[in-house]
Amino acid sequence: MPEGYDRPAAVRYLSRADPELGRHIESVGPCTLAPAPAAGPHALFDRLASSILSQQLSVKAAATIAGRLRERAAGPRHLDPVLLDSLSDDEIRACGVSRPKIAALRDLADAVGTGRIPTLTELRGLDDDEVIDSLTTVRGVGRWTVEMLLIFLLDRPDVFPVADVGIRRGFERVTGVDGPATATQMLSRSEAWAPYRSVASWYLWRAVDQTGQAVPAPPSPPVG
Repeated sequence: MPEGYDRPAAVRYLSRADPELGRHIESVGPCTLAPAPAAGPHALFDRLASSILSQQLSVKAAATIAGRLRERAAGPRHLDPVLLDSLSDDEIRACGVSRPKIAALRDLADAVGTGRIPTLTELRGLDDDEVIDSLTTVRGVGRWTVEMLLIFLLDRPDVFPVADVGIRRGFERVTGVDGPATATQMLSRSEAWAPYRSVASWYLWRAVDQTGQAVPAPPSPPVG
C-alpha cells in the first residue's frame, strides 16, 4: 500500500466535511502528526515489544522497564529479538518484566525470527485490515496496538481507533454528543472524515490535551 499523504490537504478536507470538527481544527492549528523513524532491521519488533511492555503500566514505569531491557538487549537503535531471546527469564525478570509479558515477548521474537508475521517491508504492501489480522496473531498484541502502528509507523491516512479512550473523550468534546459516545455513533460520524481519519484522530486527541486530562490506553489483550 502507498504510504505518505498530504497533511494540509487532509486538514482542508476535514474542515469542509464536518464544520464542528473544522472549528476545533482551527483552534488547534496545523497538524504535526508525523511518522516515527522506521530505519533499522528491528524497528517493527521494537515498536511491538515496547507496546507489550507498556501494557497496564504508567508511562514512567514502562519507560524505566524498557530502559533496563534496552541496556541488555538493544542493538544500535532498537531492541534486538535475537539478543532478547538469548536472555534467561530471570535476566528479563530482573528488568521488571512480568512473567506473562516475558512469554509475550518470546512469542513476538519467535514470530519475527521464523517469519510467522510479515516484515516491516512486507507490511507496507498490505492493506490496513491485513496488517491487523497478521500482527494480532502474536500473544499480547491487540487491534489497538496495531492501529497505533498503522498511524505512527506505517503512516496510513484512514485509521480510526474507536476503542481508544482518548479518541472517545475527544469525540465527545468536539461533537457535543449527549452522554457517553458509543462506537456506533463514532463510526457513523467518522464516515464523513474518510479517507483522512488518522488526521481526525490526531485532532480528537488534541481535544483531550486541551483539558489537561490523563487518558489511559484501552485494555490490551491478556498476556497471561
